[in-house]
Amino acid sequence: MNQLSDRLKRLSPSATLAMSQKSSELKAQGVDVINMSVGEPDFNTPEHIKAAAIKAVEENYSRYSPVPGYPALREAIVAKLKNENGLDYTPAQILCSNGAKQSVCNAIMALVSAGDEVIIPAPYWVSYPEMVLLADGKPIIVEAGIEQDFKITPAQLEAAITPKTRALILCSPSNPTGSVYSKAELEGLANVLAKHENVIVIADEIYEHINYIGKHKSIAQFPEIKDRVVIVNGVSKAYAMTGWRIGFIAAPEWIVKGCNKLQGQYTSGPCSVSQKAAEAAYTGSQECVEDMRKAFERRKNLIVKLAREIPGLEVNDPQGAFYLFPKCSSFYGKKFGDREINNSSDLAMYLLEVGHVATVGGDAFGSPECFRMSYATSDENIMEAMRRIKEALAKLK
Repeated sequence: MNQLSDRLKRLSPSATLAMSQKSSELKAQGVDVINMSVGEPDFNTPEHIKAAAIKAVEENYSRYSPVPGYPALREAIVAKLKNENGLDYTPAQILCSNGAKQSVCNAIMALVSAGDEVIIPAPYWVSYPEMVLLADGKPIIVEAGIEQDFKITPAQLEAAITPKTRALILCSPSNPTGSVYSKAELEGLANVLAKHENVIVIADEIYEHINYIGKHKSIAQFPEIKDRVVIVNGVSKAYAMTGWRIGFIAAPEWIVKGCNKLQGQYTSGPCSVSQKAAEAAYTGSQECVEDMRKAFERRKNLIVKLAREIPGLEVNDPQGAFYLFPKCSSFYGKKFGDREINNSSDLAMYLLEVGHVATVGGDAFGSPECFRMSYATSDENIMEAMRRIKEALAKLK
């Protein structure tokens, strides 16, 4: 009787949320844990955005919105894509959802049929393969290690494409690595994709504004494939609005209509008040975005410097997002007391229970030789966390 669906049996629980929960449990027991497991800005939502939400409540924006979002928000997104990215879309090509996570899932569920292959570069965000499995698709993992800055090459992409390939999921700036594809690198991938007309690109650009090498580059800029690109973005990371739950897709109208049909059946439109807040985020001053980006860049420089001082870690220099993804496999096989480190999940649990720092093992991201730390926390927390990690790792023999 107590039988869950076969669909659910295919899914793994979210490793990032699981580590965050373990961290909270230890904190509740009085342990001083520094949580570097969650990808969430530690800033508060800017005041002008909060004011817009308060105004929306006062003006009774308390009813269902259209399924794809209010026209004013979709128009604000169209203007953002034009002004910031040089991309032309219409409001009919925009669909707003309950966070970029739902936007990604909508696109996969609307496009992938049973047996379709979806190419996912590894390291990948934990939910991509799970969402493909939910759609009865087959994740095809293409590995890109630290030696290639965690970015796949055109040759790797070409080799992975088969007659069954339906989509490529590309995340730049990347979660979990912080790697950013340059225009030239994207062009190389676009040239391959141009030859394969049935392949759709789901371009997850949620970390667009947290970029340390200049202006964000979108794979949708290449006209030969633009009509096969689904841009996924939202307000969570750039505007410190994770809990407001507003994401969007910008895509060909036939894909948007499909996602609209899907969303209309299982959530309808996103939160009305959050939509008005997101509209203010896109139409108001962008000074807050740059202020936060500068803070993240300072923290990135700090954590990279401190991580490189830890013997046994191999560290690259991330170009965006707020994650560090060090290679830690030199510690595998080492012990502390009766505890042996055999993989990155063991290492993450060791760092939590012995070092009192919550991180996430790389197994969940398709890169078992690494682990992820989020530096979306204060400089003081970063310094103390890295001190604890250095001390804990030094005990392994």
